[in-house]
Amino acid sequence: MMTASTPYAAFRLMPAQSAASRAGVRLTLILACTALLAACAGTPSDISRIPTQVGQETSKEGVFTQPVRWERSKPGCKGECPTLKVDSIVFPGNTRLTELVDHSLAYMTGVGDQAHSSYGTIAEYEDHFWKTAAARDSTVLVAKTRYRNRSLTVIELNTMQYMTGMAHGLTATRFLNWDNIAGKLLSLDDILAPGRRAAYTEALRQAHARWLAASPDAQHDPAGYSRMWPFQESDNFGFTDQGLVVKYNAYEIAPYSAGQPELLVPYAALSGVLKPAFLPAQ
Repeated sequence: MMTASTPYAAFRLMPAQSAASRAGVRLTLILACTALLAACAGTPSDISRIPTQVGQETSKEGVFTQPVRWERSKPGCKGECPTLKVDSIVFPGNTRLTELVDHSLAYMTGVGDQAHSSYGTIAEYEDHFWKTAAARDSTVLVAKTRYRNRSLTVIELNTMQYMTGMAHGLTATRFLNWDNIAGKLLSLDDILAPGRRAAYTEALRQAHARWLAASPDAQHDPAGYSRMWPFQESDNFGFTDQGLVVKYNAYEIAPYSAGQPELLVPYAALSGVLKPAFLPAQ
């Protein structure tokens, strides 16, 4: 039985009301209920999507993955032959993400004028590689999940290419931050609060300073090191339990001997910089 306190009491009809009036009231009631249900179904934008658990726990959640591993030499080749190795992952039931990883790894190959050629998949790259590779050429393509929870999946992509005659191989790395709920990639602009790009850069600069302070090579001659390898802004970020990790390729902020440096920007330094949904709940 409705009472005056219920939201539907206002829609009770008197017997003398016309059919048109009753129809209008019914439409109003339907619209009101629809709006109420939509409000209940929506996810507030300030609810944290970064669990407070440690990585061993959060990594058990999120999208399901299966490994893809193989290594091949050029078909029909004898003696010293080019090789291609893949250590990747696929996402059963998620074709878009599977294809994105495959395309991204293929896109990260190539050196100089050969970079970003017409191939768009690993299979197409393999055909191209066998046609163009010299005897000692090799390529390694790696994809792995770096962080997972129910709403976010972070994939780290790595490529290593050695071309005959090089002093050493060339490496590249890239993070893909996948929104499990929206089914799309998250860019840096997607997670930053409006107008906070400069604050993000400053927090990254401070993380770089901490990295330099812990580097024996940098501390040997701090001024010279900074001149040779100055700070660079980067949007190559990935979520972790502790904060955003930003990874650089060789020669970007350090010599080849330093590998691929990682800078950790803790969530505490990103309060008010990231949107509330991408900060751990207090």
